[in-house]
Amino acid sequence: MEYALLTDVGQKRSNNQDYVNRYTNRAGVDLIILADGMGGHRAGHIASEMTATDLGAAWVDAQLNTLNDVREWFVDVIEKENQKIYELGQTEEYKGMGTTLEAVVVIEQQMIYAHIGDSRIGIVRNEEYVQLTSDHSLVGALVRAGQLTEEEASRHPQKNIITQSIGQQDPVEPDIAIKKLEVGDYVLVNSDGLTNMISTGDIRDILVSEVPLANKAESLIRFANNAGGTDNITVALLHLTEEA
Repeated sequence: MEYALLTDVGQKRSNNQDYVNRYTNRAGVDLIILADGMGGHRAGHIASEMTATDLGAAWVDAQLNTLNDVREWFVDVIEKENQKIYELGQTEEYKGMGTTLEAVVVIEQQMIYAHIGDSRIGIVRNEEYVQLTSDHSLVGALVRAGQLTEEEASRHPQKNIITQSIGQQDPVEPDIAIKKLEVGDYVLVNSDGLTNMISTGDIRDILVSEVPLANKAESLIRFANNAGGTDNITVALLHLTEEA
């Protein structure tokens, strides 16, 4: 497995509230976490970084190496973190803080992931991009109900209203799923600062191009910035290069 992680403040924001990192546990299994913070100028940055580093620290200290163990771990640590961020968000300094969360683990060509919010996980296989997650957002719910098309949702004035996040009062209900990977697959984890700016066609073209993985990540960021870069832009790329 090959990895490339990159984040950029974009063209319009003064600070970066996205956070991405990779953590390895005692069994040698990697965890990728991407979080897109929200709240005040400082609070969003704290929410995303704290969530990622708390989960990362717990992961590094664990020895999980089966999909079932990872699933149970996701459910447990995500809700604990949700309550922690919620309680901190009740203070004046961090009022209203919260964050999206994408957490990805690959074990023997099986990817298990947890998803909360409107960051995304997608896969490029056989030169086709498929989005694996559904946005926990107001317009995402309308799309799933057949009341909006994807194109209408992309222009909707309330497209940034999310319906689930780390830091909410109610227990979170993460989408947890498993996807079998094939040799040659590219997995893209990204904040909405990427997919709000560039098309899935551009994403596909970049990922299947004949350049190193790190250059693909740089190209994704550059395309989003060239399109306006209205938000922070963060990507994590995973490439399955050979049989696990």
